[in-house]
Amino acid sequence: MTPQQPDTRPRALSLRRLIADPPVAAMIVVLVLAAAWTVLSRVSSTAAGSVAAPPRPRTGFAAPDFTLDTLAGGQISLSELRGRPVMLNLWASWCLPCKVEMPAIERVYERHREDGLVVVGLNVTSQDSETQARAFVEEYGLTFPIALDRDGSVSRDYELMGLPSTYFIDREGIVRDVIIGGPISEAVMLSEIQSLLKEP
Repeated sequence: MTPQQPDTRPRALSLRRLIADPPVAAMIVVLVLAAAWTVLSRVSSTAAGSVAAPPRPRTGFAAPDFTLDTLAGGQISLSELRGRPVMLNLWASWCLPCKVEMPAIERVYERHREDGLVVVGLNVTSQDSETQARAFVEEYGLTFPIALDRDGSVSRDYELMGLPSTYFIDREGIVRDVIIGGPISEAVMLSEIQSLLKEP
């Protein structure tokens, strides 16, 4: 009779034991919320009945043009801003990271507007409301133009992956960097903007 060998196979961790560990449980919650946030704030890349959507703007390629009404009552066109560096920030009033980063965007704008910087806050109004957008702008004291994407067409053109999304566009209308998600730190914004301002 041979002695029974001890079972040396690794034992699988039970889900119950993993969830009972507070750091692991917190990490699972954060991952689930991040995935949900990305899915919920994403915009379909093709509109109903459209033939084909333009390619998602990428670094080194032209930013898709748009003309939109502004919260102040006028209109703004990206092509009309050619010759000036642009920071384009897509946001919604219900977006928590948007709320966190917006004061820094305002400070950066105030600091560099005399240098020619244009900041456009593009409210994804198709997922928000003008009333909420206006309340948000008043609460944060925003002074840069707020464009209203009422039908979601610009969000589709930019293949919005999540909010906030920020595009750094040079004087020629070329996307120099894209940051999906946030909040972006003021230091990162300043670094991106200083690069744009240095370009002729």
